[in-house]
Amino acid sequence: MVPHLITALNGPINELEQRVLESMPAIERWFRLEWMEHTPPFYTSVDLRNAGFKLAPVDTNLFPGGFNNLTPEMLPLAVQAAMAAIEKICPEAKNLLLIPEGHTRNTFYLSNVQRLMRIFHQAGLNVRLGTLDGDVKTPTRIALPDGGELTLEPLVRTRGRLGLKDFDPCTILLNNDLSAGIPKVLEGLHEQYLLPPLHAGWPVRRKSRHFRSYEEVAKKFAKLLGMDPWLINPMAAHCGQVDFDTSVGLDCVRGHAEALLTKVRRKYKEYGINEKPFVIVKADNGTYGMGIMTVRDVKDLDDVGRRTRSKMSVVKDGQPVDEVIIQEGVPTYERMNDAVAEPVVYMIDRYVVGGFYRVHAERGIDENLNAPGSSFVPLAFAESHHLPRLGEKPGVSAPNRFYMYGVIGRLAMLAASYELEATDPNAETYE
Repeated sequence: MVPHLITALNGPINELEQRVLESMPAIERWFRLEWMEHTPPFYTSVDLRNAGFKLAPVDTNLFPGGFNNLTPEMLPLAVQAAMAAIEKICPEAKNLLLIPEGHTRNTFYLSNVQRLMRIFHQAGLNVRLGTLDGDVKTPTRIALPDGGELTLEPLVRTRGRLGLKDFDPCTILLNNDLSAGIPKVLEGLHEQYLLPPLHAGWPVRRKSRHFRSYEEVAKKFAKLLGMDPWLINPMAAHCGQVDFDTSVGLDCVRGHAEALLTKVRRKYKEYGINEKPFVIVKADNGTYGMGIMTVRDVKDLDDVGRRTRSKMSVVKDGQPVDEVIIQEGVPTYERMNDAVAEPVVYMIDRYVVGGFYRVHAERGIDENLNAPGSSFVPLAFAESHHLPRLGEKPGVSAPNRFYMYGVIGRLAMLAASYELEATDPNAETYE
């Protein structure tokens, strides 16, 4: 189920949200049946955009940072979900090895690592940090802003097992999206669980594949509720062999952008939506909000400036962009103190454990908010008087506004599990 939170959105409930809230029993049963067939990713965060008339995921992260942005009140839920996840994989687990990203100077990221360690420690595990950085030869302490510290230790590979000196873990948790490539030390492990699996990293993963899986999930879900899947699904297209520096492949991008803008216009007309459509062009792999541009008119692609070209040419860890996804833009009508905001939902195993708003005062409703200058506002748990009061007439007590976000977040997580099954190199194939 989904925790009940106070959210910044407090306008009248729109038709889409009303339908979802009324269908809660059917929705929960549907998810239960899906999870009998599919394994959820170990942990997931999903960026959502709420346009009022449409609510859709725009990014799904399988190596989520940002756990430090969840409120302390959310921790018990995260601990319970972590227990359930570990119990399923390795019930007798005692030791957990956590492998973080390499940017040891980013204090926000390190606070996320600290929070993750706390969650798994409270779930009953000994947690230690191993680094992929070959320059770390001895245990290295890193001070944190709150006065705490982390100890990074060099990895020790012994035949088919990976651990640290005097530390042999049952489970290895990656909080590193492998943007720089798959390190040899992580390959060919035996009798240890590597979570998420290597094929969840960006060397293999593609956003276009994820959103094809999401489209499949959205159609099934929309059929259950008797509604148009477009209301929860951002339309998308894909272009390979693109180079913004030399303009190679930009014809493909222009063609798909124009076709998508036309489709969105048609949908807006059908629903009487008085908005100017836009599309988002972004790197098909990679994260951190890099390699993203908003296109409101195809002419925008004819005069791409040098700065935009270089921004669109490489992503995290200097990886070149040669494939892009062109995605229907979903405007956001969420606000925090007059600044544009979007909800981010966090899940461990199949459970929603909390979320926050990403807020950016310098950005518009049709722009990427995952950019320098953004801030994070925790979603607060609702007070008891905000919970539905049983036996009262409809409308007397507040509905769970966060439930809708949790549903869409879980749909994106389910799509990720479809996607991981399709790309699993060890999956059995049936002729």
